[in-house]
Amino acid sequence: MNRRIAMVACLLALASPASAQTLAAPLSGIGFLVGPWSNGSGVVSDTGGTSKGASAFSLEAGGAAVLRRDHTDLFDAKGKPAGSFDQIMLIYPESGTLHADYIDGQHVIHYTSAAVTPGKSVVFSSADGPGSVFRLSYELQAPEILGVSFSMKPPGQPAFLPIATGTLKRGD
Repeated sequence: MNRRIAMVACLLALASPASAQTLAAPLSGIGFLVGPWSNGSGVVSDTGGTSKGASAFSLEAGGAAVLRRDHTDLFDAKGKPAGSFDQIMLIYPESGTLHADYIDGQHVIHYTSAAVTPGKSVVFSSADGPGSVFRLSYELQAPEILGVSFSMKPPGQPAFLPIATGTLKRGD
């Protein structure tokens, strides 16, 4: 009986979509992101408020892409609720670098390049152009802590300005 249970458990694990997928080679350097991250807290620079939220990075398309799903709650400078939003970002390799497309229902950002320190950090950048340039950074600060930083360089400005920074903890 125990042997039959073990056999069924193995078959179910093998049939599971999550176990069937492995991260494609161009994405292997950002494998540290994959999984659930929660209990996040951050600072929203332009409002003086804070944020709390959770993210989950999952393998998609047979491991050829990573999908980030987030929920963020915003609070004003006095700590009162100031809204919330959901967002997604698809990360994929193209033309020798990682790209990502971010959508939150009001904004779309196309990240056209990424600087990766394998297993440690990734910095996504949008293309220079007539509008603002965006930068999104993830850095593994400890095995269970992920630092997140989002910044923008307005047209004609020489430097990036912080929009939001924070940390996430690994787990549900």
